[in-house]
Amino acid sequence: MIKKQPSIVLFEQKEVRRVWNQQKELWFFSIIDIVQILTGSTIPKRYWTDLKRKLHEEGFQLYEKIVQLKFMAQDGKKYATDCTDTETLLRLIQSIPSSKAEPFKQWLAKVGYERLKEIEDPEIAIQRAGEYYRKKGYSEEWIAQRMRTIEARHELTNEWKNRGVQKPEYAILTDDITEAWAGMKTRDYKKLKNLKSQNLRDHMSNLELVLNMLAEASTTEIARKQDVNGFTENRRAAKQGGRIAGSARKQIESRTGTPVITSANFFQKKKTLKKLK
Repeated sequence: MIKKQPSIVLFEQKEVRRVWNQQKELWFFSIIDIVQILTGSTIPKRYWTDLKRKLHEEGFQLYEKIVQLKFMAQDGKKYATDCTDTETLLRLIQSIPSSKAEPFKQWLAKVGYERLKEIEDPEIAIQRAGEYYRKKGYSEEWIAQRMRTIEARHELTNEWKNRGVQKPEYAILTDDITEAWAGMKTRDYKKLKNLKSQNLRDHMSNLELVLNMLAEASTTEIARKQDVNGFTENRRAAKQGGRIAGSARKQIESRTGTPVITSANFFQKKKTLKKLK
């Protein structure tokens, strides 16, 4: 069974969706994304359908090597798409005439190696995330704060795992924390910022990140001090931790007369910077 941790990695500034299979310790990549990059096709689904037929006729047992996984699309909905591991991808690349074939093979090897290093040393993953944000155009101050929030989040999810919370329940607890400090559920927060599949934290201001981190760090500390166990007790701790940051938000807004949470997102900031330049 595949344990899903959806993410996106870049090849020549183009996105490739992927999922890590913890049992097999393999990446599973979206084949459509790779076909589009290698061929430049405007209809990669059709190209992939034709290629599957061709490979089947050649006797390659492709269907045994493909899994369908759901990824978030631009419309905010999840759709199933064909995915496969690195070994099968290398076989597919041989059947796609493209000048990018060799660089792509080297890229796949590099991605696999990096993941193994991240498992051995999680700090490497954090450093790599910082490099990713720099390429996207985020400020150094924001990146530093974002890295701290990643550490706080990782500490919290480890605490949940050790205290009997199942992965599907993480989203519920996160929603509780968000509603307690921000006054709205995560989906409403994303809607306010006009986001769909994007990561909400990547579109928070420095102050929003600080308060969100305070909420999660407080939740972690409460869970430890109260020695909570199971979903129900952790949910109570999540709400308590969120309310601590919620009180801080209200005090800031009372002193400044300005709402902490706004509709501003990174896309808008980037457009503003381009205009200034």
